[in-house]
Amino acid sequence: MEWGYTLSGLVVGFIVGVTGVGGGSLMTPLLIMVFGVSPATAVGTDLLYAALTKAGGAWVHGRQKTVHWGLVGRLALGSVPAAFVTILVLNAISVDNALFSNLITSTLGIALILTAMALLFRQQLTRLGRSHFGFLVEWRDQHIVSATVITGFILGVLVTISSVGAGALGMVVLFMLYPRLPAVTLVGSDIAHAVPLTLVAGLGHAYMGTVDYSLLTSLLVGSLPGIYIGSHVSKRIPDRLLRPVLSTVLILIGIKLI
Repeated sequence: MEWGYTLSGLVVGFIVGVTGVGGGSLMTPLLIMVFGVSPATAVGTDLLYAALTKAGGAWVHGRQKTVHWGLVGRLALGSVPAAFVTILVLNAISVDNALFSNLITSTLGIALILTAMALLFRQQLTRLGRSHFGFLVEWRDQHIVSATVITGFILGVLVTISSVGAGALGMVVLFMLYPRLPAVTLVGSDIAHAVPLTLVAGLGHAYMGTVDYSLLTSLLVGSLPGIYIGSHVSKRIPDRLLRPVLSTVLILIGIKLI
């Protein structure tokens, strides 16, 4: 077992426990830029890693009845087929390893920058979604199902290629589309939706041979206690300080990858 991977899992797990984001956003670029893992293997391994870790969170939210299963179904209706189709496309172009790697790293860089923007301006975007004035509310009420499915489709493509997007980006859109639902229900629904999405995408990468199971085990050994510790100290660390720092790091990494 590579203890460097385990330590990385511990650190990233701690950040996820404190901030609620950062799993794929930090783990995938860390594997690529620090440990030299190929982009495809980093993404594939991280997807299964996310599916396993978020399954526990989805189970807890399900028991607490903080999951809107109708919302989860709408997202999955778009994201799961999108993940399947994206895997087929990635498998078809994998004969050109350079093209495959460039596609993943470029998409990852863009996803990281979008995630950072979502973190920085989440409150402003949430207020926009919760506003009861203007055309946005009327449009949202008339086309809520279609917009949710389309959101799921976009997340499905983005997550399958980069392993990033289901967390911060998905939450911002859900806050805007479902302003009347409690925040905890949106969080629970987002986590529950991430499980089938990352599982399908991760199994697709496993089929393509881009999952390192030894690496996966090492990451889990570190991340599970990291998430546990981070969750318990999260209330003691000001969120207003952590999010700008995390966003800045994501932007710098995203620019470097692009």
